[in-house]
Amino acid sequence: MRRLIQTVLSLGGVALYVYLFAFFIDGDTGASIIVFLLLAPLFSLAFTLYGRSRIRLSVSCDAYVNKGSELRVTVRAEKTGRLPLGIIEVIPGASEVFEKPAKTYRMSMFSASDCEFSYSVKSRTGGNGSVFISQVYCCGFLGFMRFKAKTLLPEPVSVGVIPTIPEIKASTQLFRSIADVVMTSDNEEDNDTSMLFSANTQPGYEHREYVHGDPLKRINWKLSSKKSKLMVRLDEAASSVQPLIVLDLYRRPDADPEYAVITEEKLLRSVFGLLSVLVKRGIACQFMYFAADGSIASETVDNPDYPAQLLLKVLAVAVVPGRRLDIGKAASGVCSCLIATTDAGKELTAVTDKLEDKSRTSILGVSAESVNDTGLPLWYLDEDENYQMV
Repeated sequence: MRRLIQTVLSLGGVALYVYLFAFFIDGDTGASIIVFLLLAPLFSLAFTLYGRSRIRLSVSCDAYVNKGSELRVTVRAEKTGRLPLGIIEVIPGASEVFEKPAKTYRMSMFSASDCEFSYSVKSRTGGNGSVFISQVYCCGFLGFMRFKAKTLLPEPVSVGVIPTIPEIKASTQLFRSIADVVMTSDNEEDNDTSMLFSANTQPGYEHREYVHGDPLKRINWKLSSKKSKLMVRLDEAASSVQPLIVLDLYRRPDADPEYAVITEEKLLRSVFGLLSVLVKRGIACQFMYFAADGSIASETVDNPDYPAQLLLKVLAVAVVPGRRLDIGKAASGVCSCLIATTDAGKELTAVTDKLEDKSRTSILGVSAESVNDTGLPLWYLDEDENYQMV
């Protein structure tokens, strides 16, 4: 409405100026001006309507940015026809993890076949986000004409905003509880292996000394400490003493996107802080999450440097509202299962009810006020970066 009022006032001012010039200053020159003002809009209208479907836009930027940093975005416009197009008006947009771009950009494509501009947008929340073109208009005749372009807008560009992962202390209660379960399971496995040795009469058949290139997940840390050298398992039992961490970034279809990205960032900080301290302390973990193709991925995390790489994989995937990660049978046989979720409501109960052994399963939520309908123990990361049980 404001733009319409400005246009009407501008046209009224031009009409008044032409009237005064033609009838009170110079009639011949005034007549020429009137003819020009009648023909110029017609030509401008023709070029503007022609240009509505003759624009091709593209957006490019970095794939990742740290929280609180500026993301540099470049928009490129190309003319697909030979005739001049006039002024192109581009309105950029961004998802909730970024501050909203406040400016509207205009480019002249009268003679140039392509042109580009860049702008910066600040990241404010960790998680997966996107930058995109919200609207494109073709303008003509001194800005009095403005039509929405018919060209297809480019696909939003996915950007991962990297949050700050807290340094969790090994003295925190959640870490100790998981470590105790792993050590107990490791003792049970050593006992089973000793029985195999006595029955086999071939001690060392299930273990051998570490050789460069062996998977770190096969290392028996307890046996290695006893022998003062790295020993690896030759069977597949190692997975039974690896805790399973499930990342369930669940967003309700009716959730407020502004609030959703805040809770998702809190969960990412909590789960990757825990994962990092576990691996640094020699406890390899199984980690489940949604991959880029929408499938459920499960990876072994046994290298202290890998959680940071795994975080980038998670941040590259957009959260799909209503999509819940179903752990299925993955939790069966593991020593400990931790489900990190933004929503432990009734929908998650349908998943946890399928678990064979709930006694070794816990929930990692967002805060002490998180809903928990599963009946399982609920943990959260407090402001002092310690895990507390509700």
